[in-house]
Amino acid sequence: MAYRVAPLSKLVEQFEKLPGIGKKSAQRLALYVLDLPKAEAEAFANAIIEAKEKIHKCRICCNLTDEELCPVCANASRDQSIICVVAEPKDVIALERTHEFNAVYHVLHGCISPMDGIGPEQLCVKELLARINAGGVSEVIMATNPTVEGEATAMYLSRLIKPLGVKVTRLAYGIPVGGDLEYADEVTLKRALDGRSEL
Repeated sequence: MAYRVAPLSKLVEQFEKLPGIGKKSAQRLALYVLDLPKAEAEAFANAIIEAKEKIHKCRICCNLTDEELCPVCANASRDQSIICVVAEPKDVIALERTHEFNAVYHVLHGCISPMDGIGPEQLCVKELLARINAGGVSEVIMATNPTVEGEATAMYLSRLIKPLGVKVTRLAYGIPVGGDLEYADEVTLKRALDGRSEL
């Protein structure tokens, strides 16, 4: 008979659901949490619950925030005429690390991926189009990852936006094909922004 402690197995299963976490890593994390003092374990659990209750999408750019507007949209000194479209909130964090981009973002919350059943309807596309249709936007930078899904999403959005008379550009390929923005260093991201080209 296999050794099994039901609450521990349940905790391991929850950690396994996290991206990039396999069975052994999930088991290590679960055992680590069990070794925490009760107050620290409760603080950890409460942080998860508080984040789930308080964090939502910014009403303008769909980035994550605990206020009505995210810090970028709330900053009046940012150039509102340029929108950088990214797939995930983590991509905004990566681009902000460069301290070189002073415009605004739009977070799609994914990329078009028919194999995974993700179409434009599951993404924040209509919110992006509403921002552009409201006027004042001169350029949209496609900053989706250089993957098949990222390229398909960029091309799809480009076809929707160009007829609206807005310039559509793509990040230059300072970022390796198949790489993720989240893992690129600041210099690479800056060169990618500086060398973007029109689609």
